[in-house]
Amino acid sequence: MTTDAPPPELHVDAALAARLVAAQHPDLAGRVELVANGWDNVMFRLGDRYGIRMPRRRLAIPLARNEQRWLPVLAPRLPVPIPSPVRVGEPAPELGYDAPWSIVPWFDGAAAVGFDAATRGVAVNGLAAFVAELGTPAPPDAPANPYRGVPLADRDEVVRARLASGRVPDADRLGEVWDRALAAPVWSGPGVWLHGDLHPANLLLAASGFLTAVVDFGDLTAGDPATDLATAWLTFDARSRRIFRAEIERRRGVDDATWDRARGWALVMASAVVEQAGTSSPFGRMGADALGQVLTD
Repeated sequence: MTTDAPPPELHVDAALAARLVAAQHPDLAGRVELVANGWDNVMFRLGDRYGIRMPRRRLAIPLARNEQRWLPVLAPRLPVPIPSPVRVGEPAPELGYDAPWSIVPWFDGAAAVGFDAATRGVAVNGLAAFVAELGTPAPPDAPANPYRGVPLADRDEVVRARLASGRVPDADRLGEVWDRALAAPVWSGPGVWLHGDLHPANLLLAASGFLTAVVDFGDLTAGDPATDLATAWLTFDARSRRIFRAEIERRRGVDDATWDRARGWALVMASAVVEQAGTSSPFGRMGADALGQVLTD
């Protein structure tokens, strides 16, 4: 359960979740237990087979609708389970909650953020298969996202502000990486499907390191495939990153410019984590470790 999340804007607790299930999907009613407070959503366990995903901030409301609309379309063709809703929950102001919510499958496993680099490396082939299969051209009505899949130049101002803030270590060296990423040719192909936030907190692993599920599609969008390829630095060490890169390139063509942009995207995401969460919490250490990987190659 993260302690780095911003304050909630919507009151959400287990009692409310249980009331919503009982009112809208009574055949699935059962024990409800809090599992995690994320940045934008709260996750509960419902009985033994399901979870409940509920926005805790208003900006997550349209993102929840995107998940409800598109995850059932994507799930059948992906090689790794994703939380495609099994039931859609509607806003219920009469019960004190005016946002959409979802009942999703429950996946065994633990977030990869809690595993060491060697164990995460076991997931490299599974994650490469997921990224390759997801990253196909998306339809024109795929969700828009101003923060993911866009040209890196769109993120230049905010990244340079982070590097100048004093809160991100090795800012000068990271600035050189950023300049190289910005110099890479922009993506000129069709926008491809993107998870948008493919870091270890959103990957579930078995104790062995096997990838059991990819979760939290709140940033689902279409755009530059480099955005999701950033997981090479966010998730893996240098050895596993080489394997990941080779497996991705075996499955689909990726040029050097895309990998340069992917390294830049890793910097975008990891610097945001460090700026917001520091480096002492598990989430913050994840960001700091990823910045170290960005500087490794």
